[in-house]
Amino acid sequence: MARYVFITGGVVSSLGKGLASAALGALLQARGFTVRLRKLDPYLNVDPGTMSPFEHGEVFVTDDGAETDLDLGHYERFTGVPARKTDSISSGRIYMNVLEKERRGDYLGKTIQVVPHVTNEIKEFLRIGDTEVDFMLCEIGGTVGDIEGLPFFEAIRQFAHEQPRGQCIFMHLTLLPYLAASGELKTKPTQHSVKELQSIGIAPDVLVCRSEHPIPEREREKIALFCNVRKEAVVAAYDLRSIYEAPLAYHREGLDQAVLDAFGISPAPRPNLARWDDVMDRLHHAEGQVRVAIVGKYTQLEDAYKSIAEALTHGGMANRVRVKAEWIDAEIFEREDPAPYLEGFHAILVPGGFGERGTEGKIKAAQFARERRIPYLGICLGMQMAVIEAARNTLGLARAGSEEFDHEKGEKRFEPVVYHLKEWVQGNHTVARKVDDDKGGTMRLGAYTAHLKAGSKVAGVYGAGVIEERHRHRYEVDIKYRDRLETCGLTFSGMSPDGRLPEIVEWADHPWFIGVQFHPELKSKPFAPHPLFADFVRAAVEVSRLV
Repeated sequence: MARYVFITGGVVSSLGKGLASAALGALLQARGFTVRLRKLDPYLNVDPGTMSPFEHGEVFVTDDGAETDLDLGHYERFTGVPARKTDSISSGRIYMNVLEKERRGDYLGKTIQVVPHVTNEIKEFLRIGDTEVDFMLCEIGGTVGDIEGLPFFEAIRQFAHEQPRGQCIFMHLTLLPYLAASGELKTKPTQHSVKELQSIGIAPDVLVCRSEHPIPEREREKIALFCNVRKEAVVAAYDLRSIYEAPLAYHREGLDQAVLDAFGISPAPRPNLARWDDVMDRLHHAEGQVRVAIVGKYTQLEDAYKSIAEALTHGGMANRVRVKAEWIDAEIFEREDPAPYLEGFHAILVPGGFGERGTEGKIKAAQFARERRIPYLGICLGMQMAVIEAARNTLGLARAGSEEFDHEKGEKRFEPVVYHLKEWVQGNHTVARKVDDDKGGTMRLGAYTAHLKAGSKVAGVYGAGVIEERHRHRYEVDIKYRDRLETCGLTFSGMSPDGRLPEIVEWADHPWFIGVQFHPELKSKPFAPHPLFADFVRAAVEVSRLV
């Protein structure tokens, strides 16, 4: 049976619970343990799939098709353990499950209440897969004291009480604010946060204290005394230059040792941190720099493209260069010439997105990259815009566009080169969709196989003929234009196994121009950069040497 670590947060939001959880998972792995990480979110959405990127940041998609919180991306990037549907749950999903059971009569006419019915549903979720790993790390979203999170806190309190002694511990993240006027760190917010946690029956075993300044020994002792934890279990969390410093930084502060001590695991296996030493070496000893323009529509909030930013960093590590990613709002190019904005870059990336806003600017970015022979990576919508650009400017289809945009306006303005995906094969059955279906969970989601064309650029990049990548899209490039586009030089170099759905396109006569319908950024890791991003950055390095 797995040992459970419940990670909670207090004082303020955005303290870095997800990063701390991921780093702890990496450190436990370094000591030879197996881990799985989970996120319990208090919001009432069933999942983040229908939430705006401005509200929630990116949606991270798992192999089995779950739309999840971006923290699961951190979990995968730090541990390499593929996330699953059972690693993410929200209040909305919990309440939906409870109400479905009530409608079926599963509760035999009982009055449905938060305790025990909602808390029992949460506990059932926590138990899934508890025999598969040594440690289960469960992060509770939000901040202690939030009304939305109370059922989750009550559930983990009950869960820990019901487990054998020593099977569960609680790790609490807080903030130590620094008052410049008096030149001191203040421990009172941490004390109050722990008191709030204790008032609902949870006593933290490990405290992780975010601070901009070193924590004096006297303050550490004070926190330990007033919060009823051992002094060695008060762990400092300082600001870092890179998130990938977190495993080594937390190890230096003794986080993994404090957790193992709380479980009574002694002697603890010695950690092998060679993987993270290599990551740091590649990150901090770059031998050059490349500039990559990311032309998107959610550029005001970089978390909307979190995995893309990290995958570019990983590609830089693979080539021992620093990638300077710069965000450009695609709507600018709908009013102005893109050349003055893009001429100084060594590569251009156009990411995914939904809706018509900014798409004409993305099309112009793809045209600029094609005509100027600058490395281009188009992801999901970025691939579709590259195909539309090719149809307009090489086939002469001036009205080439996407059915998605006509559907928004309720009129026929375009010749649809991209159409609504009505059915596809998933496993051994066919999935059917209608344009007016519910938005949530109805896209082509999760891992699908693609067959690569022999001798193509992508086949060389992957070093394989068959790949599996994660998808999240509702519209697809129309195969009926394939022959005409290939005559113009746009090769359909990756296709679904049945040959009906285009997965990858590339310009045969371009140094590096690839569009993919899937999201390769979701599988990239600092110690295992995704091959597409590694080669994309390599191509950018080649351009930088020619400038």
